[in-house]
Amino acid sequence: MILTTGPNVDGRQVVEYCGLVNGEAILGANIFKDFFAGIRDVVGGRSGAYEKSLRQARNTAIKEMTQAAQELGADAIIAVDIDYESLEINNGGNMLMVAASGTAVRLG
Repeated sequence: MILTTGPNVDGRQVVEYCGLVNGEAILGANIFKDFFAGIRDVVGGRSGAYEKSLRQARNTAIKEMTQAAQELGADAIIAVDIDYESLEINNGGNMLMVAASGTAVRLG
C-alpha cells in the first residue's frame, strides 16, 4: 500500500477513487498522569515513554486506515492527514486521539 500526503503518486495515474478512509487510536485517560509521574524519563525536554505511546497510537491509526483501503480494493492512499486531539472526559481526565485519514485510490 502506497501512502502519500500529496494529491497523487509520482509516475502513476489514479484510475479510480475508492473513497475516504480513516483510522483512529485513543491513548488512555491516565497517559497524562503517567507522563507527569514519569517526568524522570525526560531527557533534554523530551519523554521517551510518551513519544513511544504517541508513535504506537499513530501506527495503529495508520494501520486501521490502510486496512479500510484494502477492503475497498485500493492500492494507495493519497492526501493522508494525521491529526492529534486532546479530549476531556467526565471525571476531569484527558485522552489523546490520533486520527489518520486520506483518499483510497486505485492506480494505473
